[in-house]
Amino acid sequence: MRHLSIDIETYSSTDISFGVYKYTESPDFAILLFAYSYDFGPVEVVDLAQGGVIPDSVIRDLLSPDVIKHAYNAQFEITCLNRAGLLTSVDQWQCTMIHGAYLGYPMGLALLGKALGLPQDKKKDTSGKALIKYFCAPCKPTKRNGGRTRNLPRHDMDKWNAFIEYNRQDVITEMECYHRLASFPVPDDTWKDWYLDIQINSSGVRIDHELVEGALYIDEENREMLMNEAYQITGLSNPNSRNQLLDWLNNNTNVSLDKLTKDTVADALMDADDVAAKVLMIRKKLAKSSVSKYTMTDSAMGSDFRLRGTLQFYGANRTGRWAGRLIQVQNLPRNYIENLDTARHLVKTKNRQGLELLYGDVSDTLSQLIRTSIIAEEGNTLCVADFSAIEARVIAWLSGEHWRQRVFAEGGDIYCASASSMFGVPVVKHGENGHLRQKGKVAELALGYQGGVNALKAMGALEMGLHEEELPEIVNLWRNASPRIRDLWYAVENAAVYTVTTGNPIGLDHGIMFRLEIDPMYGYRYMTIELPSGRKLFYPSPSIKKNAFGKDAVHFKTKVNAAWVTESTYGGKLVENITQAVARDCLALTLRRLADVGYQIIMHIHDEAVLEINKENAESTLNDVNAIFSIDIPWADGLLLSSAGFTNDYYMKD
Repeated sequence: MRHLSIDIETYSSTDISFGVYKYTESPDFAILLFAYSYDFGPVEVVDLAQGGVIPDSVIRDLLSPDVIKHAYNAQFEITCLNRAGLLTSVDQWQCTMIHGAYLGYPMGLALLGKALGLPQDKKKDTSGKALIKYFCAPCKPTKRNGGRTRNLPRHDMDKWNAFIEYNRQDVITEMECYHRLASFPVPDDTWKDWYLDIQINSSGVRIDHELVEGALYIDEENREMLMNEAYQITGLSNPNSRNQLLDWLNNNTNVSLDKLTKDTVADALMDADDVAAKVLMIRKKLAKSSVSKYTMTDSAMGSDFRLRGTLQFYGANRTGRWAGRLIQVQNLPRNYIENLDTARHLVKTKNRQGLELLYGDVSDTLSQLIRTSIIAEEGNTLCVADFSAIEARVIAWLSGEHWRQRVFAEGGDIYCASASSMFGVPVVKHGENGHLRQKGKVAELALGYQGGVNALKAMGALEMGLHEEELPEIVNLWRNASPRIRDLWYAVENAAVYTVTTGNPIGLDHGIMFRLEIDPMYGYRYMTIELPSGRKLFYPSPSIKKNAFGKDAVHFKTKVNAAWVTESTYGGKLVENITQAVARDCLALTLRRLADVGYQIIMHIHDEAVLEINKENAESTLNDVNAIFSIDIPWADGLLLSSAGFTNDYYMKD
């Protein structure tokens, strides 16, 4: 088959930060430059902004199933070309960004090029940001530019010619990256997952715009009241100013702080006097960032009130899980308040006083209602189904911790069972020794991946009523009650160290295989972990070095913030990677099964799928969806999965 590598430059008055779907919906959206190369040869650039025309042969090949299309972040190219009338099928594309992520590299063409060590003539052109700002977005009207709001090629031909070369260089860089990744291809099933991901992102979620509008109105009104209240107490010109407030607190109250973070404010509130506590609570409410999700929703949703592009495929490349984008659907606040219908009605009618009267903290209530802004179209409802306790089930299966598997097979409560195993007594929720269930719960949540006392604290053990002096005992009790999981940590760590040290492969149960793999052309080295599904996890540039505890440990290259750095790992962390990756593969297969029988998936979160279904057949559809979730996973013999679900007109945490 032939290969067609593509990169485009575009214009839109809508900011790209609101996602490509909103960006391309703008009436003034246009493709300015179209760069392409056949079979990794010379790059041609079509100057569409100045009347150039894409050759008919290229258009035919864009639509042909016999030509593989390549791009970096190909979802952008696909969406833009579709908007321009070139309706290419996603299954004819391959994305170099996804390929890089699959091999453990960072997202971002410049970062990928740096990680791969591209030679200077193959690197991404660093002048691009300024040129994109000049040609691809509106400009500020000034006397000097004659009051125009957009820069065209004729306004600076030197810059335009440089922009053409920048466009050409992006294709050169993308092709070079493709060649350097090609020795380790992306599995077909992972490409299928990506194709479905584009379909899900393109469908989007329907937004209750009345709820969003009401939430923004109430939030603004509430912030004005809070600011006025803070001003009355402090006399500060801007009580929301970090520096002003710190100075006032340190000089006028019993609080002594050097910074205002979530943790420092929470600590200070424990001993603050009445005045300081009042001001800090106001600050806490004003700083509640989750309410800003309403602003993003309002800005990013389309004219049809659907929000698209909320998922990033392979965004968590240590496991292959998805990441959230725009409103971060993977990290929406939970809803705990009762009677969501009433709360939603009060927000939609912009009744702040009623909301405060019935629910108290307005900011917190608005935050809890963010989930419910996702609704179904008229005549439809949402079907939400998930795997129950999937990580606990997967790690029990991987380790062969049989008593845990029996609990799941019998439909038991894993928190009670864990506490019973730890303390050697029967534990029944709300019954015999029921007080121990909380200890079992926090241990289950914190200790499965080799966590210790600090992990218990991070999981909120102290806030749950446990005492610090009992935490070490809980760690020991849990590990002694789950010896096979403990053994799995060390087996995985030893396998990783052995493979990187000797270069020899080593296998564990369930088809898990550790290998040291080397690119025959470029010499790139990877520690890979083959999963039961056949998919692999890649750890670039592995080496054995002493870790912070003076122990030989696997180190590898990874992205931390915007830097490509060396990081160490250990058995528990690798078990976490494997467990979450297996859980991800279970969900990915189930999503494909749902799509194959025609269900409209609008989003998914870790172990949960959200579908938009016909309201009339809701109950039977839910049963069918749960049945699909319960179909055996062919590569996971003995893995006991269970699903639960519900239907509702708006999204919520059941």
